[in-house]
Amino acid sequence: MKFKVLTLFPEMIMDGLKTSITGRALENNLIELEAVNIREYSLDKHGKVDDYTYGGGAGMLMQAQPVYDAWQAQVSGRKTRTIYVTPQGRLFSQAYAAELAQEEELIFLCGHYEGIDQRVLDEVVTDYVSIGDYVLTGGELPAMVMIDAISRLIPGVLHNEESAETESFHRNLLEYPQYSRPEVWHGQKVPDVLLSGDHRKIAAWRMEQSEKLTRERRPDLYAKYERQEAVIQVLLGEKRLHIHMIENLRRGRGEVICWKDRAVCVYDPDCRLGMFTVASGRDAASQLIEAIPQNILDDMRFAVTTDIAINRELADRLSGDTIRITSEGRMACYTQRTFLPVKYKDIRLLQEADQEYPASHWEWQDADQPAERIRAKAFYGAYAEDRLIGFCGWLSDGRIGYLYVEEEYRRQGIGTSLEAFCINRQLEMGFVPYGFIPKENEVALKMQINMGLYLSEGCIWWLERS
Repeated sequence: MKFKVLTLFPEMIMDGLKTSITGRALENNLIELEAVNIREYSLDKHGKVDDYTYGGGAGMLMQAQPVYDAWQAQVSGRKTRTIYVTPQGRLFSQAYAAELAQEEELIFLCGHYEGIDQRVLDEVVTDYVSIGDYVLTGGELPAMVMIDAISRLIPGVLHNEESAETESFHRNLLEYPQYSRPEVWHGQKVPDVLLSGDHRKIAAWRMEQSEKLTRERRPDLYAKYERQEAVIQVLLGEKRLHIHMIENLRRGRGEVICWKDRAVCVYDPDCRLGMFTVASGRDAASQLIEAIPQNILDDMRFAVTTDIAINRELADRLSGDTIRITSEGRMACYTQRTFLPVKYKDIRLLQEADQEYPASHWEWQDADQPAERIRAKAFYGAYAEDRLIGFCGWLSDGRIGYLYVEEEYRRQGIGTSLEAFCINRQLEMGFVPYGFIPKENEVALKMQINMGLYLSEGCIWWLERS
C-alpha cells in the first residue's frame, strides 16, 4: 500500500508516522509513505499558496493551482483514490478503513486556513472524509489517524493477525475489558473467569462484557448488532445452507443490506461479494433484489445464492452485464469444537518466497491472490524432505479451500491433514470452519463426510459478473 499526503507540513506527517507499528511497517516495506509539500508547486516566487476568498469573509483560502499541480505530479494520469479530510465528509469508520485498505494507493489532501478552492476539489477528490464533528487547524492529524487505521489492516503490519479481527467494532461490538499482571492492583482483582483456564467460559465472559459495554456506551452500535443477531437467528434455521452468511456476519466482515422474513442479502465490501437467500419463489427473489441499493449492485463482482430464482433476478437487474454461474455445489461445515487429528506432521505456514508454487498449481481468479493470501497468513503447505508438495488455506471471504496435493503424494492422507490443519487453526480463532464443494467433485464431498463435516441439503450457486 502506498500513501501519499499532499500537505503544507510534510515533516508533521513523517514525524508522526515513522514510529511504533506504522514505523515498523515502513521499515519492512509493508507500506510506503510520501509527504508532498504543496508549497513547492506554487508559481509565486515567495511560495504563496493562499489568497482572499471571493465574496468576503474571514481568513484565507488555499488556491487551486498549487494543489492541482501537486496532485497531478503524483497521479501521472492514473486513476487514484484521493481523500480530502473535512468535517463535511463521510464519517470515518472501521468498515471504511477496511474498504480503503483494499486499494493499492491512496492520496490524502490536507487543507489549511479556511480550506481549499472548491474548483480543484471538484476536479481531483474522490472521497470527502471526516473523523468527527469538530474542526481542527489542518488536515494532517485526520490524515495520520486514517493512515494508521488503514495500515494495521494490511497483512503483515500487525504481528498478531487476529487482533485486527477481534478488537473494537468487530461485529459492531466494543472490545471487552482486558487485564495484565499483577493479579491484584489497588485492591482490584482480575476477574476469576480469566484465571480459570476454561476458554469457553472466557469467550462467553468476553462476549457478555462486549455486549454490556456497547449497550451502555454506544447504543447506536448496539442497535446494529441486535439487528445482525436477529438475521443470524433467521439464517440458523438452515445453518448448513447459510453457514457462509452466518460466519461472514459473525466474523464482522459483511453487513445486512436487506432483510424481510426469510429473504436476506449480506454484502462483504472487501470481497465485493453479495450473499442472497430467500425461502422460495421468484416473487420473493424479485422483491429482495429490488430492495438492494444501486451502489451495492454497481460495486458487486461476485454473488452466492441459494435459489435459482435469485440468479434469474440478478441477471435481469444487471442486464447490461454478463452474470455467469461459475460453480454449483454444497456447503460443508465443521460444527464441533474438538480439534481434528492431523496425521501428516510437516505442515508449515507458507512464506512470500513460496507464492510461485500455489500460483502455478491452481487456476486463480486474480493473479495476486496467492501472494495476498500468504501475506494474510492464511495458507499452509505440506512438505516432503523440505520440498513443498501441496497446500490449503482459506480465502478472504472465510471459506477453506484451494486444497492441492501433487499426484505422487495423493491417497496418503496429506490432503485430509492439510484441511484438518486449517480447520483446527480456524477453531483456535473462534470460527466455525466451512467450505464450498462443487457438486461434480464426488471425492471431495466424500472426504468432507469422512472428516466429520456436515453438507448442506440444498445447493449453492457461485456467480461472477463481467
